[in-house]
Amino acid sequence: MTGQITTINPATEETLETYTLMTNDEARDAVRGCHDAFLDWRLKSTTDRAKIIRAIGEELSNSKEDFAQLMTREVGKLIGDSRDEIDLCVQICNFTADHGPDALVDEERDIPGGTGVVHYAPLGVIYGIQPWNFPCYQVVRYAISNLMTGNGVLLKHAENCTGSGLFLRDLMERAGLPKNLFTVLLIDHDQSDLVIENDLVRGVTLTGSDTAGRTVAQKAAEQLKKSVLELGSNDAYIVLDDADIDLAVDTCVTARIYNNGQTCVNGKRFIVTAKNYDAFVEGYTQKMKAIKLGDPTDANTGLGPMARNDLRDKLAEQVAESIKKGARAVVGGETPDRKGAYYPATVLVDVKPGQPAYDDELFGPVASVIRAENDEDAMRIANDSRYGLGGGIFSRDEARARKLASEQFDTGMITLNGYNIALPNMPFGGVKNSGYGREHGGFGMKEFVNAKSIYMTDQEAK
Repeated sequence: MTGQITTINPATEETLETYTLMTNDEARDAVRGCHDAFLDWRLKSTTDRAKIIRAIGEELSNSKEDFAQLMTREVGKLIGDSRDEIDLCVQICNFTADHGPDALVDEERDIPGGTGVVHYAPLGVIYGIQPWNFPCYQVVRYAISNLMTGNGVLLKHAENCTGSGLFLRDLMERAGLPKNLFTVLLIDHDQSDLVIENDLVRGVTLTGSDTAGRTVAQKAAEQLKKSVLELGSNDAYIVLDDADIDLAVDTCVTARIYNNGQTCVNGKRFIVTAKNYDAFVEGYTQKMKAIKLGDPTDANTGLGPMARNDLRDKLAEQVAESIKKGARAVVGGETPDRKGAYYPATVLVDVKPGQPAYDDELFGPVASVIRAENDEDAMRIANDSRYGLGGGIFSRDEARARKLASEQFDTGMITLNGYNIALPNMPFGGVKNSGYGREHGGFGMKEFVNAKSIYMTDQEAK
């Protein structure tokens, strides 16, 4: 018997839709359909591909409100954050359309007795396994760059935002993308392994936990297929001795609760030097305490629900375990007695190694504030993590902060005196257990290409 997926609104707990999973034969046929579409798409000029990608951006703009409302219903995002997500995806489409043809142009090089040509050819069908926290962006981030390259794209989306994946597929086809070139697979984990094993699938990209990353990377490696992984984090934001404390407090609140605290590049550990620790904790506690839970469709709500009850419960367990091992909750820390997957803005202090709040990723609106003796100690603590995705430095000395970011901060993306999610023209990705490979900034267009070397002999030289 074929299984089903049921989506549920995490704010109201009402059932949204029920979808039927594909059979193995249907999934295999879908992969074949994507490959067949790729065979034609790969022969399109990069200019023609760019026109379609720009049209996808336009259709995203035209469908912005409907898509934003759907995402908020499926995963509980604040409606303003959902709208902002669509805007970012439009920017990605426009950046890719503007710069893709130049990034993929043939390169000619001098070689003995002739000319060498480096040609960037598409690989084929690329399989993406994506999470729920950005139902549109997580998909657009890898799909648009691969479509620009000339690849076909498969999507296994998180079950709780199945509707968003299908909405995006229909939107792309309305914009003129050939049918089946972007294919949504409604499959389970066992079927996902079969997709990776399929000879027509040439690469795999996943955004998710480091546990999921290990599983998918191992399966891809068994098939000798390249993978790109964007995994977990416990990003450190460092407040140095010379920091602007008011700026640091305000920014670190945003960094923690953006997207209801469920972002891989949320600030999660806030490392403050002894000089500023008391002032930071006081200001930060006041602002986090003032954040009110509420309906994510209300523009005045400060914090919506988490995406699912089980995710909320896991976060609550991590907080309880951290407190058991010596941390203190100065704000929040208890699951509210109300309908929906809600958890309050929470601040933990006395955070030490051995606690989940220090060692692990807390994927929700819980901040870990850690005291450092001085600037050097703060950098040591920041790097004392198995993760390395994002992070930040607060300092009035921008030149020194840039030097620290460049030479000492062992992470993939660092913001100085601010907070950024992602920008289309900057590479996105991490190191250590946060994964490997890069998206955005032109890098994503060359992750899954065949860089062909063509040796042209100078006939006149013979």
